Amino acid sequence: MEQLETTGSNNPVIDAIVSRSSTKKFSDEIVTRSDLETMLAAAVRAPDHGMLAPWRFIVLQGQSRAVLGSAMRSALQLRMPDADAEALERESSKAWRSPVLIVIVAEPKVHPKVPEVEQLVAVGAAIQNLWLAAHSMGYGAAWKTGSHAYDASVKTALGLRASDQIIGFVHIGRPTSKAPVRPGEFATKTTWL
Repeated sequence: MEQLETTGSNNPVIDAIVSRSSTKKFSDEIVTRSDLETMLAAAVRAPDHGMLAPWRFIVLQGQSRAVLGSAMRSALQLRMPDADAEALERESSKAWRSPVLIVIVAEPKVHPKVPEVEQLVAVGAAIQNLWLAAHSMGYGAAWKTGSHAYDASVKTALGLRASDQIIGFVHIGRPTSKAPVRPGEFATKTTWL
């Protein structure tokens, strides 16, 4: 069997997983605080060895997106002093692609039994839970990183410490354009022992 066909399985969890894809464009429709809290409640139910809760969520909406947009613009200007006004504006506009942008941060803790890599994976699982919750509620999401996720000045603008790691900028809103759903082909990536 090359791939498992599960769409229409009468299992809403499986259907949400196999029908999810990245949102390319979002409408301007506001995402309610209640809906965001539901998504965040789903996110923190991610598997988390040691129950360390190594995640932090910074929710940007409305004018608060300007904080990130300005930091992105400044970071580009530092990296590329010759960047023209159009490039700088394009960079700052990245914070405005969706009505809500959640900066997902890993705050790894020193623990004798839970290495940092497991904590980072837990944060990734939290993002997946958030995304699936959003998708199941009729919203779309897009998980972005790029150079800004690793930029010290962007971290500072968001009130983060040097040791904090931005795992993703997750855009959320009602989708107007989505990427194709990835095929469910797993056979070439699976070994059965």
